[in-house]
Amino acid sequence: MVVVGGVTRLTGSGLSMVRWHPVAGVLPPMGEDAWQLEFDAYRASPEYLIVNRGMSLPEFKRIFWMEYAHRMLGRGVGIAFLVPFVIFLMRRAIPSGMIPSLVGVFVLGGAQGVLGWYMVMSGLVDEPRVSQYRLAAHLSLAVVIYVCLFALALRVFDSRESYRPVAARADSVRRLALLAAISVFVTLVIGAFVAGLKAGYVYPTFPMMGEYWVPPGMFETAPWWRNFFENPVTAQFAHRVLALASSVAVIAAWGASLRAGAPRRVRRWAHASLIAVAAQVALGVSALLLHVPIPLAAGHQAGAIALLTCLVGLYLSTRPSKLASMSLTERA
Repeated sequence: MVVVGGVTRLTGSGLSMVRWHPVAGVLPPMGEDAWQLEFDAYRASPEYLIVNRGMSLPEFKRIFWMEYAHRMLGRGVGIAFLVPFVIFLMRRAIPSGMIPSLVGVFVLGGAQGVLGWYMVMSGLVDEPRVSQYRLAAHLSLAVVIYVCLFALALRVFDSRESYRPVAARADSVRRLALLAAISVFVTLVIGAFVAGLKAGYVYPTFPMMGEYWVPPGMFETAPWWRNFFENPVTAQFAHRVLALASSVAVIAAWGASLRAGAPRRVRRWAHASLIAVAAQVALGVSALLLHVPIPLAAGHQAGAIALLTCLVGLYLSTRPSKLASMSLTERA
């Protein structure tokens, strides 16, 4: 869902559906008259008037189908969650302690749909560009939902496992994994601002930004903190620095897992995190140097989710189970 959303934005398809019909919008336009009606609505939008003036109906259909697929996939995710949830709930197969968390995730999913339309609305008023603030909020909430689902899934799997010892020094791995996960998440959020500002096209060089390690013009906007969210140069610089910090944190967590003599499962997540961060850096640098081609840009976004997955897995794998905290007598 996150990757399709990124491709939708990269292909310039996100503003093709200018009307929102939560129920009736499930069906695409049926027949040429319906397509013409949809196209006429689009031709009144700023994107058509400023960017795509003269676009033909077949060209419009191509971008429409991309956005339509994104919206239908979102609804499909909701159905894929809700139907099994209701069935398992009726069978009393869900532990009572997990029900509030699952309901909360579903509510967040509904909020994500509303937030997506709120984001699209910002590009239908004056400028054919969505607000980078709303774009970052939309992506951030998607990632939060994903992490919640992944953590809940691991919780279910953990409940089926027998006692496994956790190394005495695994706390350091746990802390570093949490630090790395937070750093990756913040880097991802800043990456959304980079995308919204099209900052990836500014200084397409690495490791320096043009001729500079610290480029000029980073703090031209007042107050200073707005530059990180509204100045393309500052956003790209911040994204680079955070990516470097995230890489260091991942390497530190990987090293700590080896020094701590952690269980095999913990080491596997640590190795996966190291591989994921190396791949993510390679994708990011390649996308930058090649002027953000769609396949690499989409891969870079997917890589961020993969890296975050590995770090959340590493963090949760160091969590002592209830059995691990029991005495031998209590286990017996």
